[in-house]
Amino acid sequence: MSLAHQYRRLLLAYPRPYRRERGPEILGLLLDSAPPGRTRPTLREAADLVRGGLRCRLGRPASRTVVVWAALTALICGLFTAALAARLTWETSRPQPDRAEFAAVFTEAFPGHRLSDDVSTAPALFVYYNQPLRLSQWRGLVLGDGGEYHEGSASGSASGPMPTPPDRTLTTAVHRLEADGWQVPEPTSTVLQTCDNARCERAGEPVETVLVARRGDTVLRATFNDPDIYGSYLYVEVQRATPPAVLPAAALAALVGGALGWLVFGWASRRTDGRRGVPLLLGITLVLWWTPAVLATPSVVGHHLNEPHPSWHPLWEWLGQPALSLFFLVGLAGAATLSAIALVPRREPHPLTLSPG
Repeated sequence: MSLAHQYRRLLLAYPRPYRRERGPEILGLLLDSAPPGRTRPTLREAADLVRGGLRCRLGRPASRTVVVWAALTALICGLFTAALAARLTWETSRPQPDRAEFAAVFTEAFPGHRLSDDVSTAPALFVYYNQPLRLSQWRGLVLGDGGEYHEGSASGSASGPMPTPPDRTLTTAVHRLEADGWQVPEPTSTVLQTCDNARCERAGEPVETVLVARRGDTVLRATFNDPDIYGSYLYVEVQRATPPAVLPAAALAALVGGALGWLVFGWASRRTDGRRGVPLLLGITLVLWWTPAVLATPSVVGHHLNEPHPSWHPLWEWLGQPALSLFFLVGLAGAATLSAIALVPRREPHPLTLSPG
């Protein structure tokens, strides 16, 4: 393939009218500048041509940052769309376990241990303060309490004295679960710091051990606690794992949402070029949308690294939603304002005419 042909392929990044008008001139300049013997464009030339073409397609050929703003907009739109698709696809899951299923799993893993009577079950796949989410709860959800929206579960604790030592109880549970087809990662233990005195001995602090397991679409999480602190030596949760359809649905939605975000940004960018206040409003909107994700992602990553997760936390929690949904809603208002500005027809200056006499 000739050097000229490769340059022409890179020039496809520019809009067709621009290529018709300026394409031959740009191609001639590139060929005249190329040293003898060059067979392909350099990486810098390719990047400059693609970046310049994208700037033209976004309606701001003189801007050096419009491509970055467009990429950030497309990416966050793709992530939001993926999170929405993931939540909708969660509806393909079975209901959260009821009391009978929870009791059967508890007995299967911990024979000889007595289950307390205060077993709680979830009335929905996702709950807000252990209740189905209702429109009337929007104020608490938006104003700082959105972190209480999470997957439901059936939960309960063991009552009475521990019939076997903790190590033996844990070992027995792992062997029984593996024998019944559960996938059981290595349990994790964490030393709990309950003493505020800097001189307190770490070796005397209580230890919390977490056992997680998964079989099919069911996830078990058992926490061994100090009964003197928590009142029970064993707390167990059973809930549904992420449905298999969530990942492909979220991936497809991310591609569609990202592409639509790019196209809408390009349309609005061309319509608002030269209008004052638009870049500032765009910057505020993106800061509001990206800040929750930047704050939440490191925390969720650390949480996942500290203990096994047979089923990852939902995508929207990685984006800081709905815990920081106020940021998203204010940013959404900013995006709506930008779209409204883009819809306003641009006023073209009228030529000045002089009356006779």
